[in-house]
Amino acid sequence: MPSVLEIHVQTTLESPGRRFVLDARFVSTTSRTALIGVSGSGKSTVLMAIAGLLPQVQGHVRVADDVLLDTATAVDLPARARRIGMVFQDYALFPHLTVEQNLVFGLCRLGQRPGEAERARVDALVRQFDLDTLRGALPRHLSGGQRQRVALARALAPQPHLLLLDEPLSALDTPLRIRLRAELAEMLDRVPVPTLLVTHDPSDVEALAQSVVHLDGGRVTGAPAF
Repeated sequence: MPSVLEIHVQTTLESPGRRFVLDARFVSTTSRTALIGVSGSGKSTVLMAIAGLLPQVQGHVRVADDVLLDTATAVDLPARARRIGMVFQDYALFPHLTVEQNLVFGLCRLGQRPGEAERARVDALVRQFDLDTLRGALPRHLSGGQRQRVALARALAPQPHLLLLDEPLSALDTPLRIRLRAELAEMLDRVPVPTLLVTHDPSDVEALAQSVVHLDGGRVTGAPAF
């Protein structure tokens, strides 16, 4: 079976009193992969490296047939060109923008006005994620589930080739986490985009993932390699 993801990312992060070496290497042949490990194991750092948001990353990143990084052949696409959607732990919605404006931001460069195609794409996402009555609402007026839907819709707006989810449920209390986990699983079923999910919760893995990569101290300790 052909691989959906081939990942080998290497970098060193240093701060006063701390040095962290990331050398993570794995492949996945499933459309939904969970990256798990204890806090500080480097899970979010792997996502940032894949997304092109860290400097001086060495290695190889391939999504299906697209090579995003291959330092052996001097390929290193900038983050904007990698066609990756990312949902952060706190959703990172712009608090001063409405739901519709947040979605437009996912499609247009800063300062660019949306054209007909961009407006049609926003309309499609609004329908797909049941956001029509919330178009003009600010994030502070949304429930946790509504913010999750907006964040996922914004990440999917530019039709990415890969979706990265960085512990999107960890900041929620247990009853809300259980409900939104089921909603997230349903939403992912509707969007055929390969997904890499960072979590430390076995329930997330069971509900959302088809394969698992274990990370410890910046290194993969359980996953197929290429």
